[in-house]
Amino acid sequence: MSLSLLFPMGLLALASLLVPLLIHLARRHHYAPLEFAALRWLRAKARPRQRIRFDEWPLLLVRLLLLAALALLLARPLLHGAPVQASPWVVVAPGLDPVTVPEGSEGRWLAPGFPPLQETAPGTTQPLASLLRELDQQLPSGTALTVYVPDPMPGLDGERPRLSRAVEWRPVAAPINAATSTAAPRLRLSGAAPATDDAQTLRVLDAVQRAWNAQPLSTPLDGDAVPANGETGVWRSDAPLSEAWRTWVEAGNSVLALSATAVADKGTPILTDSEGKPALVRHALGRGQVLRFTAALNTDALPILHDPAFPRRLLEQLHPAAAPRIAPAATQRPLTGAAAPVVQPRDPGPWLLIAILCLFALERWMATSRRRGAGA
Repeated sequence: MSLSLLFPMGLLALASLLVPLLIHLARRHHYAPLEFAALRWLRAKARPRQRIRFDEWPLLLVRLLLLAALALLLARPLLHGAPVQASPWVVVAPGLDPVTVPEGSEGRWLAPGFPPLQETAPGTTQPLASLLRELDQQLPSGTALTVYVPDPMPGLDGERPRLSRAVEWRPVAAPINAATSTAAPRLRLSGAAPATDDAQTLRVLDAVQRAWNAQPLSTPLDGDAVPANGETGVWRSDAPLSEAWRTWVEAGNSVLALSATAVADKGTPILTDSEGKPALVRHALGRGQVLRFTAALNTDALPILHDPAFPRRLLEQLHPAAAPRIAPAATQRPLTGAAAPVVQPRDPGPWLLIAILCLFALERWMATSRRRGAGA
């Protein structure tokens, strides 16, 4: 355990220790000599040298301790390395039933603020992995930790948690929420006159659709109708996007364009073939995007179509995959090796203040006691 000072200049107040010393020296008892006639005939002796002598030294000691404590309080002391005793913790992810906590352990929910298990299970959207890291940094080093999580485990944040301590990992079987799965987009052909309405183009689009969700390509839309929100449009005309389609894209949807004239700007290449040649160019349009092929959809013009991963790569550009949100709980057992939690220093200020009050009360009692007054 070590001591540090936030305001070392406060120790200058120790100079006030001279005050009670000077007061006690100034208030020493002076004895007036009384001459007797017979003493004149005694042989004169050398007067002994006076020594410094403090009267009422217990009172002086209390006053010195009081001033020293005040100076230390002004210096704002902090205690480092003080041992912290913490009981084991048992945390349960919201959605699970509360567990029986062993006697002497602390039961909490794995939720913001880590409320006690006796309270109602709180709802939270914060990833469980992030909450585990936060809890690891709050608990003192050496505190045992048991974690109950659902299996499969939701609330991931893209990285397996790494903690400063080993934990007792307790997966609990739970049903999978069907809302976590997402369907692949559906291609909808525009009803505008196609630029190159050959069978090869339709075969490529049909193969892409079947690779995504094993469904055949849908029939073209009528006239200037637009796809439903969430679908992926395919603009087949040489003309620029119609006003209706442009408005639909700006609302946050995506379009695959087969012609370079669908949009005016140059765009940004986002998909290249094995030789580094751009095969797909992105054009931002409002909150949506237009992805334009740089050549006709046939293997001679676009060698990237030979790549078996082309449908997947195209889907990643249309709908970038989000970080995984659910995984088997066994694969998410926290790793060790993270930095140990920083031990917060203790502030002895309240205890020092109590000691000052006690010393002040003792000093007042000693200074005004009847015995002292009688002795004077």
